[in-house]
Amino acid sequence: MMTPEQIVASHKANVETLFGLTAKAFEGVEKMVELNMSVAKTALDESANNTQAALSVKDAQELLAMQANLFQPLAEKTAAYSRHLYDIAAGTNGEFTKALESQAALAQKQFANLVDSAAQNAPAGSEQAVAMMKGAVSAATNAFESVQKAVKQATEMAESNMASVSQSVAPKATKKK
Repeated sequence: MMTPEQIVASHKANVETLFGLTAKAFEGVEKMVELNMSVAKTALDESANNTQAALSVKDAQELLAMQANLFQPLAEKTAAYSRHLYDIAAGTNGEFTKALESQAALAQKQFANLVDSAAQNAPAGSEQAVAMMKGAVSAATNAFESVQKAVKQATEMAESNMASVSQSVAPKATKKK
């Protein structure tokens, strides 16, 4: 069983983890706000410049050419914004994943210690029940690790897909120029 000191230490560690993750979440939100403010400022500046340019157009052909030039970099800007947003989300998610994996590993270790302690103090003749319990714990641990690996692979695949989409959009946007 856990001693009162161990329980307090565990709660203290959990609170520290909670506040650490909260700080990381706020950092992610801060980065997203900064990105959105930057995009909004740039869009406002471009809008003012484009409005001035539209007001100085001499004929319809010049207006159509100007409009065509305005839409060319849109895909590239959208892809860059999406990449930045994804990088922020992936970074924040990475911090959460590290913390959760660390907490899960600690919980697994504590539970394994609890099972071992119970096995040592089990009455004679309960070896089969203890072995079954250890087998169940081992199976649950293996299943959890398999799920973690699958999530990591899915995340890596999503990152790879995002990178390939970003790389394919940028050349297409520049070719149209």
